[in-house]
Amino acid sequence: MTSAPIILGTAGHIDHGKSSLIKALTGTDPDRLKEEKLRGITIELGFAYLVLPSGQRLGIVDVPGHERFVRHMVAGASGMDLVALVIAADEGVMPQTREHLEICELLHVKKGLVVLTKADLVEEDWLELVAEETKEALKGTFLEGAPLLHFSSVTGKGKEELLAVLSDLAAEVAPKPGRGIFRLPIDRVFTIKGFGTVVTGTAGSGALRVGDAVMIYPPGYKARVRGLQVHGESVEEALAGNRAAVNLQGLEKEEVERGMVVAPPGALIPSRRLDAFLEILSSAPRALKHRQAVRLHTGTSESVAMPLLLDADELPPGGAGYVQFFLREPLALKPGDRFVIRSFSPAFTWGGGQFLHVSPPRHKRNQTLVLDGLRILQQGSAADTLRFYLAEAGAAGRSRAELLALLPWDGQELDGLIKTLKEKGECLPYDPENQRFLLAATARELEEETCRVLSAYHKENPLKSGLSKEELRRKLPPQMEVRLFNYLLNRLVAAKRIALEQDLVRLAAHKVQLAGAQEDLSQKLEDLYRRGQLSPPTLKELEAALRTPVKQIQTLLQVLTRQGRLVKVKEDLYFHQEAIAALKAQLVDFLKKNKEITVIQFKDLTQVSRKFTIPLLEYFDTARTTVRVGDARRLREGA
Repeated sequence: MTSAPIILGTAGHIDHGKSSLIKALTGTDPDRLKEEKLRGITIELGFAYLVLPSGQRLGIVDVPGHERFVRHMVAGASGMDLVALVIAADEGVMPQTREHLEICELLHVKKGLVVLTKADLVEEDWLELVAEETKEALKGTFLEGAPLLHFSSVTGKGKEELLAVLSDLAAEVAPKPGRGIFRLPIDRVFTIKGFGTVVTGTAGSGALRVGDAVMIYPPGYKARVRGLQVHGESVEEALAGNRAAVNLQGLEKEEVERGMVVAPPGALIPSRRLDAFLEILSSAPRALKHRQAVRLHTGTSESVAMPLLLDADELPPGGAGYVQFFLREPLALKPGDRFVIRSFSPAFTWGGGQFLHVSPPRHKRNQTLVLDGLRILQQGSAADTLRFYLAEAGAAGRSRAELLALLPWDGQELDGLIKTLKEKGECLPYDPENQRFLLAATARELEEETCRVLSAYHKENPLKSGLSKEELRRKLPPQMEVRLFNYLLNRLVAAKRIALEQDLVRLAAHKVQLAGAQEDLSQKLEDLYRRGQLSPPTLKELEAALRTPVKQIQTLLQVLTRQGRLVKVKEDLYFHQEAIAALKAQLVDFLKKNKEITVIQFKDLTQVSRKFTIPLLEYFDTARTTVRVGDARRLREGA
């Protein structure tokens, strides 16, 4: 027998005896509102607890049967392990009986039983007739062949048999995952004097402990767990499947409402766009059209949504397809969460399905790549899903925190999958400090694009040694951050495909080669600087002497500088390398004898114009020959 917490929910038409059944089994009246007492129907969710003969504790959720309160029924059904479909023997199967059953199927409730209540009000042969009618109505559903029991809350008839069947069914319920992030969709909010705000719900996964920090989604309010109760008893820890009451410290009752979710900080991503696989009930009275507004129910929330049908203009009764929902208000969900959609007027349950992506980009319709991606999310393995999310991120990559918020796994599960992909060479940890990852295939595409950009640049600028890092990054996808850019450059250098020269990047095979006429011109240019010594020519003088445009001269000056034939002191100010070498030797000799040199002394030493004195001194500072101390320069240690 499983020791996991079990939740039993009731379902059925209004006034078929659901609440009376629960009271007869547990002694607790689940109708907790004054209005419910007066009207004799359940409006909100009611809760009770029961210890089965097997010793298994059972949490029971009583859902309303009235058509107007189906949204509350959906909220209750979202956390069910078992369902008791309640049918009054004096009325038989009714409209809400069928609708509740369909909702349970859409939410993937897998097991349950059928209880024919009010058995004391009808004759035995009538009871058998209703039983046959019920079995016929259940054909093709998950309750086909399920235990069908007769019960009377007045006489107690069938109680022992019912308890025994519940024990057997509870033993078959698969344990809920203890791993995963803790999530509790809120179905009630109230205050207790002296304790503050309390929220209740059914924990879907993970565990929560007293003292844990939590966040209320979608608004993002922060709080701390002051106390926990499960089955009405104070506990230190609430587990997946528990009906839990959480006392929140740091929040007012008015800030929280039904439909919000309690989870760890950063664990969920609120979004107004959701991708899903939607199935339309075969009993739906009409097709669902593209962009037709619906009520979307998931967990304990109800939202107005517009479905964008991605591969059809409409989904007929019994049809299915991929959709992207646009929501009026954001929801915070996980892939795999189930949902139900209902119409506005007249109100009926249209269908339901499963969310596939909880923060997708906006899609265009009838796109093969989009549909293929959604099929991966619906049918693929966990590794396929992780590859999809990394591929979707492209050059932006994904952090571990982003992946945890997007995916339904806990940290241990995610880390195991990342490790597997890394070992296969499919995932690259390009920023270990911030735990960011990139799909290896994306890295290869970015590397090829980098080489294409450099190749085009070299073709257009054959006399330039390379492209600056910043200019190269601007030509690559804008979402690529600096750490990824540098990571990819280092990979390309290691692969000997590119070379880095200070701030310049070039293809490893690229060399600046001057053509015959350009070589002659560069030689003449060098000779002019050699003759100029410490009084080099200006650009205008060069233009006149060589009868060559300034732009072409500037390009050749850069080439001569990279070749070491000229030295660039500042913008558009160059000296021949022989002149700079001789001046350096002269300066070092002076400083060794005199300890320091002033601007006036340097001008007297070099006999150069004042317009060159300061730039030359600053050049030697930059070249780490000298160091400025006040108004003088001294020889730098080791120069």
